[in-house]
Amino acid sequence: MNNQLDIQPFTQASSRHYDLLLTADPAKQLVDAYLKRSINFEANINGVLVGVLILIETRPETIEIVNIAVASTYQNQGIGSRLLNFATNWAKDRHYRVIEIGTGSTSFDQLYVYQKNGFRLVGIDQDFFTRNYTEPIIENKLVLKDMVRLRKYL
Repeated sequence: MNNQLDIQPFTQASSRHYDLLLTADPAKQLVDAYLKRSINFEANINGVLVGVLILIETRPETIEIVNIAVASTYQNQGIGSRLLNFATNWAKDRHYRVIEIGTGSTSFDQLYVYQKNGFRLVGIDQDFFTRNYTEPIIENKLVLKDMVRLRKYL
């Protein structure tokens, strides 16, 4: 990737943001709920929105990545790792001690990227997706049921 990745905060989610946010979390009502209390970043290359990163403080000294997405045409170029690195540095600069993320148990590519970037498995929220989503989510030809929780100490 030869172009400069520019990561900046945003306050109002546009339809372009939602296009990305809903690829990582298909429930618009859940996205709307956490956007009301989150810290939001967008990643652009030459003015083109290529990624989003949404953070929420969950406990004292703990921040969670509740949504991270990269546009399909920009995937496999290291942008996801750069967003994770940005989130880690942002959290360290603000004296957080822990950064967490949850993903689907069938999200094999995401699990690889998160672990490659220093996140460790800490738990499973069984039936999270069947409890919280009205429509079944099929990923990698499997019905998504469980959320895998990962953590990184800063």
